[in-house]
Amino acid sequence: MTETDILIVGAGSAGCALAARLSETTALQITLVEAGVPTRFPWIDIPIGYFKTVGDPRFDWKFDTEPDPEMAGRRLPWPRGKGPGGTSLINGMLYLRGHRRDYDQWGDLGNPGWDWDSVLPYFKRAQHRARAPGAHDGTGGPLWVSDLPHDRLSDAFIAAAGQCQIPPTADFNAGDNNGAGYFQMTTRRGRRMSTRRAYLDPARHRTNLHVECGLHATKIIIDNGRATGVEFARRGTREIITARKEVILCAGAIQSPQLLQLSGIGDPEMLKPLGIEVVSPLRGVGRNLQDHLQVRPSYRCSGVETLNDIANSRWRSAREFLRYMLTRGGALGNGVYRAGAFLTLGTDADWPDVQIHFGLVSFDRPHQPPHPFPGVTLSACMLRPQSRGVIEIASTDPLAPPRIQPNYLRDPRDQTLAVKMVRKMRAIASAAPLSHFIEDEYRPGRAHQSDAELLDWVRNSAGSIFHPVGTCAMGPDGDPDAVLDHRLRVRGIRNLRVVDGSAMPRLVSGNTNAPIVMMAERTSDWISEELRT
Repeated sequence: MTETDILIVGAGSAGCALAARLSETTALQITLVEAGVPTRFPWIDIPIGYFKTVGDPRFDWKFDTEPDPEMAGRRLPWPRGKGPGGTSLINGMLYLRGHRRDYDQWGDLGNPGWDWDSVLPYFKRAQHRARAPGAHDGTGGPLWVSDLPHDRLSDAFIAAAGQCQIPPTADFNAGDNNGAGYFQMTTRRGRRMSTRRAYLDPARHRTNLHVECGLHATKIIIDNGRATGVEFARRGTREIITARKEVILCAGAIQSPQLLQLSGIGDPEMLKPLGIEVVSPLRGVGRNLQDHLQVRPSYRCSGVETLNDIANSRWRSAREFLRYMLTRGGALGNGVYRAGAFLTLGTDADWPDVQIHFGLVSFDRPHQPPHPFPGVTLSACMLRPQSRGVIEIASTDPLAPPRIQPNYLRDPRDQTLAVKMVRKMRAIASAAPLSHFIEDEYRPGRAHQSDAELLDWVRNSAGSIFHPVGTCAMGPDGDPDAVLDHRLRVRGIRNLRVVDGSAMPRLVSGNTNAPIVMMAERTSDWISEELRT
């Protein structure tokens, strides 16, 4: 048994940032525990390398959903990163904050300190914008953010979007992300900027920060309503780390609720049949699950080189590898999605409900070999889905994955939006100048025309874009489904917090990595303030 002041479970995007910030106080002993182990696999740091890391059990927990009735009964893969850096080791690296109204809504739901004006300083504190910082950008922060080079196809996509009433924008991160433009990526000089590299590695020399890998959390130890430590498993042995001041879960939207449920914190109707003693009857644990469902029409191209050509050609692959080794640029250094768009297909013109990622590659399933012809993908996701899912443990075995039921498309409003997204992407692909490069629609194909046919195709082909949140949501006093208060403290249990995407009450309008880092930055100040007083 070992003892520390603050015990952080999970060295993902939130855990690395939180450990680094809290260890700046030299009087505090910080212990960060991660189930995965560090790696020197070279593709981890190469931006295009997530095609080689997603699905690899060394770096990916490889979760799968339960069969989803509204998705043709399919089980969908839900990759989650494993090892120091968490999912920032294997994600698409897009730096997107969302829309200012996302955070104002959090505040309106009874969570003071989470409105846009309150969180913007923490986005800026985390960030170092490599080039041409604007008024909403940060400089000098640990997380490097780089601009992407322009290319013919992405330029054509942005211009075609303009023909479809989506105006160009120079920056998606200033609070209003309406429009089409180039993304920014969390890279530094052509290398992935995971939170391990950004936050953890620079802090590892601190004597008050201890990082322990290869320990799988199995249960929170609770004594008289107070979290006092965590029990871990390592190669069949049991270890306990106690915390004098706080236990903080940063295990993510799947494993944070799982660990709470295993520890007796959750819905009694689910825990009691498993023989788990109820310590705190919080029915919201594991509920309120939200994710971005993506719909991916793909197109056959001509007259232009795409990533399909590079992947399917030895000499082109060798050319790009040499270019990357010499310049840290080219296809290997810039990822798949360089440009995209945010737009409204519903009734609120000032708050986009759809995001499009324009991919310079086409494939039948993500992280499978690309098609044997030049191709692009217009991948759209519904930003604020109405459907809600649930995560529940299936047994008392802490090493067994929980049941994940996303309930995609259960709400009819999501079905309507999915069909509208396909039609909008078809309109963009048919507009000049993008249409000059497109030979034919490969998927779903012109045979699918009616709303029923398009919805059937979505059910059989759409998948997650891997942004699960909401399963330990914050909320005000009196909200029976609120697991956390606005400072992310677990209700009914002292000295226990959850700081990760599971704490989001509503899904943000964009990718989730930058907001999760911001949440860790925001909460580190609250924790430091509370410890001082």
